[in-house]
Amino acid sequence: MPDCCNIGVVFRALVGVNMAALTVSLIHSGNWHLGVMEFVEASMVIELACLWSLFALCGLRQLFKRFPAAEAMPLWMQRAVCAAIPALVTGIIVHLFISVEWLIGSFAQMTEWKAALTAALLGALFQHYFELRKRAFSPALVEARLQALQARIRPHFLFNSLNAVLSLIRTEPRRAETTLEDLADLFRVLMSDPRNMTTLDNEIRLCEQYLSIEKIRLGERLQIKWDTENIGEDVLRRAQIPVLLLQPLLENAVHYGVEPALEPVQVQIHVGRSLDRIEIFIVNPYHADAFSATGNHMALDNIRERLALLYDVEAQLTTTIERGFFEVRLRFPYVKGVA
Repeated sequence: MPDCCNIGVVFRALVGVNMAALTVSLIHSGNWHLGVMEFVEASMVIELACLWSLFALCGLRQLFKRFPAAEAMPLWMQRAVCAAIPALVTGIIVHLFISVEWLIGSFAQMTEWKAALTAALLGALFQHYFELRKRAFSPALVEARLQALQARIRPHFLFNSLNAVLSLIRTEPRRAETTLEDLADLFRVLMSDPRNMTTLDNEIRLCEQYLSIEKIRLGERLQIKWDTENIGEDVLRRAQIPVLLLQPLLENAVHYGVEPALEPVQVQIHVGRSLDRIEIFIVNPYHADAFSATGNHMALDNIRERLALLYDVEAQLTTTIERGFFEVRLRFPYVKGVA
């Protein structure tokens, strides 16, 4: 079932249904002026039926999430639901409209069964479209690029981290042990399925482990400032975020903002909530001579693809370069998990 709570899905469905209705009206009337007038008259039913069908499918999807057995229903049944719900909703709305005396003239040619059948066909068509769209975005291309990115991360990061640990074994054995534990946690996540979700709190904790490893290598050159004043502890524990969404952005900040510097520099991470959205800003110094467009954009483009797959148009990743600083702005919906 498509995520009918998603703004992108709602927008595409509304545009598609209205374009189909307008095309049918123009063909049926044979005159563009009469066709437009016919479409305007019918739009009252079209918009109500489309919106209420989307609301019903959205509510049903949310209900299914509470019951794992329902969410795992066979694919053919999910497709049938996507056709049955619009048919039922549209049939009820048309029945109510043609039962109102002063509206009978406008909908004289419309019957409940004709409207329900049309809605069922459109529901099945759009379900198939969104299913194909998801297949086009997902696993093969997106995950292949992610695996390529992770393969690039692992060798140089592992080599640098192990060298840092070796330097600590004799002088600070306890710190070396903690660093190896952090490294094990990080690589456990790196090897996980990129479609997995985690909590914002866990993702931040993973990033802190990553930064503590880099701190050993870079020393005082790496200064970190976390700002989480605009987000509550409960939101941090419940907000869902794709695994390894934040860590590659921090790796970019360290690689392009801290490593080229000869003196201490600060990487700022602001995490906040604005209404129903989570906002994360990462700011680091910009070194034009050390900036690698290819490597940097590879991570950023990969994250954009993952956001498009999971959130459609409801998530954005933007970058700006201003006054010697490189800033990444990440916004995505606040989806609650189990506390």
